[in-house]
Amino acid sequence: MTTSFNDTITPSDAGQRLYGFLRARFPYLNQQTWQAFVDEGVVCVDGVQAEGDPVLEAGQRLSYRIGDYFESPVDTGWKLLWQGEEIIAVHKPHGLPVSRTTRNIINTLVALVRRESDWPDAHLLHRLDLETGGIVLLGKDKAAASRWQPRLKQLMVRKVYHAVVWGLPSWEQQELECRLGTREASPIRCQMHVCGDDEKGKQSHTKFRVLARGDDCALVECELVTGRKHQIRAHLAHLGHPIVGDKIYSNGGSYYLKRLDDAVTDADELALGAPHHLLLAKEVTIDTGTDSERVLTNSHHSEPWRQLCQEKGLPLL
Repeated sequence: MTTSFNDTITPSDAGQRLYGFLRARFPYLNQQTWQAFVDEGVVCVDGVQAEGDPVLEAGQRLSYRIGDYFESPVDTGWKLLWQGEEIIAVHKPHGLPVSRTTRNIINTLVALVRRESDWPDAHLLHRLDLETGGIVLLGKDKAAASRWQPRLKQLMVRKVYHAVVWGLPSWEQQELECRLGTREASPIRCQMHVCGDDEKGKQSHTKFRVLARGDDCALVECELVTGRKHQIRAHLAHLGHPIVGDKIYSNGGSYYLKRLDDAVTDADELALGAPHHLLLAKEVTIDTGTDSERVLTNSHHSEPWRQLCQEKGLPLL
């Protein structure tokens, strides 16, 4: 299948040569495909067929076609949860990237919203991790996003997640305040750790409450007081209750490391408990300053979430 693409050169991309820019966009395409780009003259700059390998300028518009283009399959079933004058709230399925990646350009949350809604210029106000599902806020256009992104802390006054965790916590409520940071010696570079006294990190704070207990899992409410990278996942793992399906923070990260070596076994898949980590952005309280605070909720659970809860005797809340 031949697929058409359009890009606008940003100030940060200016100064690059055309094919260097495109290679960065599609690093997995083979040499044959790139040679076809050059031979067939399928790249246009501001509507004119590109000649040679020109240096790009900010504001230029690129249009081009790629033959036999494919993307990793993802759940594209986003849902509109609420809309205001300038902002919308949507459900992002687990595994759907919020914006373009090296493997997904057409099927991302922001691209889907722009194609399938009344807001073709919708812009993200914040992000969720790839495997985390739940509520995401977007500005209806670039101007709305520019107004609200600098005011996110005032806009999102409360953020609550639900997580299904391994084990049965001995507590009903728990708070964890600590510093989080990475460790140079860790085999997983992106893994966050609770810092010791002699380690540097950023202050983090999460409030937890057990909502239900099942056979060997529990459903936990997680309220973010701060918003550090992997905060909920790292905190729950530190408390001894990693999230089901978490490739980095459950089982010592062994699944993640084996996947890097292409050595994952069926037993590893089974031990994870789910193909994605069971973490959902469940509730957001927003304050737009024009009326009283509004509580936005999300009840869209993935099929793996539903299946595990049924197997373990946990409710869908």
